[in-house]
Amino acid sequence: MNIWNIVLAGLFAAIAVIGFFYTRYYNKQLKIESKPSKKLKIKKILAVVMSIAGSWLFVVKVLTMLFGKEEKGEFTLSLTAERVELFGYSVSMTVLVTWVIIAIVLVLAILFRIFAVPRFKDNPKGLQNIMEIAVENLEKYVHDKTEGLSSIFCSYIFSISVLMLACAATELFGIRAPTADITLTLALSVITFIMINYYGIKKKGVVGRVKGLSSPTPVIFPIRIICDIAIPVSMACRLFGNMLGGLIVMDLLYYALGNAAIGIPSVLGLYFNIFHPVIQGFIFVTLTLTFINEATE
Repeated sequence: MNIWNIVLAGLFAAIAVIGFFYTRYYNKQLKIESKPSKKLKIKKILAVVMSIAGSWLFVVKVLTMLFGKEEKGEFTLSLTAERVELFGYSVSMTVLVTWVIIAIVLVLAILFRIFAVPRFKDNPKGLQNIMEIAVENLEKYVHDKTEGLSSIFCSYIFSISVLMLACAATELFGIRAPTADITLTLALSVITFIMINYYGIKKKGVVGRVKGLSSPTPVIFPIRIICDIAIPVSMACRLFGNMLGGLIVMDLLYYALGNAAIGIPSVLGLYFNIFHPVIQGFIFVTLTLTFINEATE
């Protein structure tokens, strides 16, 4: 800990304090003026940025002084999840984390059924209102995509949506998301593949399903078979690639920032760990419903 680091820490602290008082000053000016000028608003924004930047630099410098500069090694990332020993068996972390997620979701569902559902009334309020809006919109979306099969698929679509969101949320706790493992995404895609063909055959029969694959000419039947087999592979790789991409970006950010990985990863994590997985889950669900609808129409 040399004198230069102490001077820099003091300078950053001073910048943060000055920015803070300037922010308070401009806030008072904005309240006084009936029609505040654009220049005054810009000054307030700059003061806020000054305060935040000074605080961030101060914290980073203090942590560096206390714990030393982080030594950067080689950046590595495994495409497969780690394995752990559990009761004498080698178990993938993907399987273990997924079991924990399923257990948590199951407990919450049971508690919701025991304590929340009996209190539901004819005039929904609060949590009941939120749940009814969610269920109604889900049923409408599934119905629009599958043309009348919403009663069959709503529970399945809701279940995989909750599972994918819960898996993505594990990254907020520093745990690799199970959906960043090809084995889980392939399992979900295989279920979709089975449902596509099961309901296609159930609604149109084996002959009708074969005719659907042979339309408009039997020449394309082998190509359609290959395309159908490729569906679970493409869906699994799409979800896996996007989730792994988000994981790599966040790991690279932590690696590049080192001791400065304070605040910035948390903000970006809201996108890569929340918003981005929601988009990917929505795409997976939409593709599932679209392929099932094509097989049954």
